[in-house]
Amino acid sequence: MAAASPEIERLISLLSKLPGLGPRSARRAALALLKRREQLLTPLALALADAAEKVRSCSVCGSPDTQDPCSVCSDRSRDATLVCVVEEAGGLWAMERGASYRGRYHVLGGLLSALDGVGPDSLRIGELVSRVGAGEVREVILALPATVDGQTTAHYLAERLAASGVSVTSLARGVPVGGELDWLDDGTIAQALRARRPA
Repeated sequence: MAAASPEIERLISLLSKLPGLGPRSARRAALALLKRREQLLTPLALALADAAEKVRSCSVCGSPDTQDPCSVCSDRSRDATLVCVVEEAGGLWAMERGASYRGRYHVLGGLLSALDGVGPDSLRIGELVSRVGAGEVREVILALPATVDGQTTAHYLAERLAASGVSVTSLARGVPVGGELDWLDDGTIAQALRARRPA
């Protein structure tokens, strides 16, 4: 059986580096792109080149955008006294989909992880402390994952920001809207009990 050309193998190799795509999925994706060259491959190549040229990290919050400061940081209608801290830009985009938060953001660029060798200096924690120290921020909302690394990072941030006098809060966790107790894991139920409020 003939092997794929070096160009196709390179495409597969690069696709396999994307989250959620292993070698087999990358092969299927490469074949789909090659079969639909005009509809998929060429527009994707142009979009990738355009993004590589124009997208930068916001100097204020760290989110990717084509302008600096980004569209959220430069929006004067947003509440600059509220800063929501997220792990990556995906968390920011999820919060924006909900359309219920009108403050600003801070993208850490990851989570503290001793196993992976990610310490405070590897993340945008110093920038967050500086933003809070400037005096405009009154509340920092920690919207980090409910994982060991997420909780470790949240605890570390709360300690680092304690001296600033700002309010440090976390998103509530527990029973989701429409969720049934039978389907929830023990940790979610325990967190929902701890975060209960008056009915």
